[in-house]
Amino acid sequence: MASNEMSSCCIIGSIHEGQARGEIKDIGAISAYFANPSNGSTENAVLILTDVIGHRLINAQLIADQFAAKGYFVVMPDLFNGDTVPINRPEGFDIMDWVKSHLPPQTEPIIDIVLTEMRESFGCKRIGGVGYCYGGKYVCRYLRPGKLDVGFTAHPTMVEAGELKGIEGPLSIAAAGEYPILFFFDFATKRHESEQILDKLDVPYQINLFSDVDHGFAVRCDLSKPRQKFAKEQALSQAMAWFDHYLMR
Repeated sequence: MASNEMSSCCIIGSIHEGQARGEIKDIGAISAYFANPSNGSTENAVLILTDVIGHRLINAQLIADQFAAKGYFVVMPDLFNGDTVPINRPEGFDIMDWVKSHLPPQTEPIIDIVLTEMRESFGCKRIGGVGYCYGGKYVCRYLRPGKLDVGFTAHPTMVEAGELKGIEGPLSIAAAGEYPILFFFDFATKRHESEQILDKLDVPYQINLFSDVDHGFAVRCDLSKPRQKFAKEQALSQAMAWFDHYLMR
């Protein structure tokens, strides 16, 4: 039902301008970007699970800062042990060969450590998961009691039907209308299958489809193009509205 493929669209895009307000700190051996709300509270938190380009991309850091500005304590870890994929790699880079070293057995121990630290050391009471591309798979896998309370994902990749069926909390999805290959949420047939799965679950869900944008638009779009800029901003607003309703206390 789902494709296990990624393609070059997962690693290309534009680098955005701006000054990050958070800081890079370590959780044990895991590097992470932290962004704090103005009130210093950690009770309502967001865990950002990035695309393959990782937590040091300024685009992702600016997104984290925007969640912090809305009152959330934000943690965005390095999911790849330093083996991130630089944006706009030369043609010929084999993303699927890279993925072989970054599957659930390698990724989930990192997420487990970070979630434990957030709940036990930082005092996070409620945690929302934000997953972009690669990270969307893990929002679905962790959307259950004691892990993630609420989920949002934009253009997720490699999500399997069983992972979507297993979610136990509210999930919001932002999907792009244009894709070069088959992803679980991308083509209409897959999107409709996703809707059928979600309809059978006793959890709130939302799927928004944005025209005129490609995979990766919510992080790496060209902000000089008005339709892409609008879609990116609306996807972020979608996530924030979802969390404000289902996560914030």
